[in-house]
Amino acid sequence: MKLEDILKGSPILKLTGKNEEISGISYNSRKIHPGYIFAALKGEKLNGYNFINEAIDRGAIAIISEQAKPPNFTKTWIQVSDARKTLALCSDNYYSHPSKNMKIIGVTGTKGKTTVAYLLERIIKEANFNPGVIGTISYRGMNEEIPAERTTPEAPDLQRMLKEMLDSGITHCVIEVSSHSLVLKRVEGIEFDVTVFTNLSGDHLDYHHSMENYFEAKKRLFISKRKNRIAVINTDNSWGKKLMSQISTGIISFGLRNPATVKCEEYEFNDEGIKLFIKYPGGKMELSSPLLGKPNIYNILASVSTALSLNIPLFAIKKGVASLRMVPGRFEKIENPLGLNIFVDYAHTDDALKNLLETARELSKGRIILVFGAGGDRDKTKRPRMGEVAGFLADWIILTSDNPRSEDPMSIISDIEKGVKKTGTKQYEILLNRKEAIKRALSSGKRGDHILVAGKGHEKHQTIKDKIIPFNDKEIIISMLKEMEIN
Repeated sequence: MKLEDILKGSPILKLTGKNEEISGISYNSRKIHPGYIFAALKGEKLNGYNFINEAIDRGAIAIISEQAKPPNFTKTWIQVSDARKTLALCSDNYYSHPSKNMKIIGVTGTKGKTTVAYLLERIIKEANFNPGVIGTISYRGMNEEIPAERTTPEAPDLQRMLKEMLDSGITHCVIEVSSHSLVLKRVEGIEFDVTVFTNLSGDHLDYHHSMENYFEAKKRLFISKRKNRIAVINTDNSWGKKLMSQISTGIISFGLRNPATVKCEEYEFNDEGIKLFIKYPGGKMELSSPLLGKPNIYNILASVSTALSLNIPLFAIKKGVASLRMVPGRFEKIENPLGLNIFVDYAHTDDALKNLLETARELSKGRIILVFGAGGDRDKTKRPRMGEVAGFLADWIILTSDNPRSEDPMSIISDIEKGVKKTGTKQYEILLNRKEAIKRALSSGKRGDHILVAGKGHEKHQTIKDKIIPFNDKEIIISMLKEMEIN
């Protein structure tokens, strides 16, 4: 494809060079091949401008940058006002706008994105369409699944995946859209048919600095010139209400408490799942799901509302919801012969931890033993709030390491402990080694107790300083349970 075709619509300030044939585009100098464009992006830690020579050595023939062309630079130089937006629009052009030729559903929110994506995947399959998913756990297409490196990939990777999915026969793609990706403009150029807002609560404030900024980042997904786009929004969430008042697209609201387009009028819980009675503009429906807990009512409502907006038949919605037994690392039960209710969950904010503990309390009268920590180099303000929630709602707490990254693990635990102490409880202990903490929880549990291992969910590794160590909560629990059975 010619350079001028790739650059259509980009915010160009000055172009110096030839209209050459382009064979690819990348933001990573190590992935440059002959004939590529290199987008020199400025990141939090590194500046792509410093890697231009490496990109040229690897075969780059054009550079995108917000800086002016250096003296005596002989390759094509494209100076732009916004390098990230240019990268996204160029990627969309290069891969021939794949989002225009399939249904694209964007799901954003602090919690629930992954579960909603899994539910929609099942519903779309039951309707005899071919779904693809780009999300936190994995990228899934036709008979293919790749572990996810990040929730929402960088624009060239995202557009390439969409093109590959389209070529393989995918008809609908569900994309989990993170707030970071919206700020960094990774989804610019993608034409969403439906955008979904699950909820908003305190998280990522190390990056966004305030809840208002966090909300404004999420709102970007819902502002579009495309006609006929539908926004599916949680009306029980205060930020969802605010979003509804600030956008001009068609809205389908969902909820339990407030008036909504799609409303759960009644629900029943048991340890086998949820039964929901839902009212929507076309009538009423009864749904059953093996998923557990009140947060999953909202996830199901979001999925049902989205499916209705896509004119998916009711039989497919019902079968799809009923067929999803679990989502990896989301209140995932670990079966065992010891009579323990063991769950692994990704809860890593105070609100998510509260939902987790309240769900466990609804399901059992036994003790709740909670193992958790908090990630390093991330929002520090949530740590004492997490400790406070645990202190009020858990019967026994084991504070441990999560992904400390470059921080001192004990310093992170100390931040959490401040919140625990605030509640006045003394029902806690500190075990820095996460494996030992899990072992302690399992060995102290009695039949009927709930043991909740929170924070890492589906993750396969633990990051300690510059080391990435294999570590999966579920695998470790299963291994320990086998040892306990033998002994």
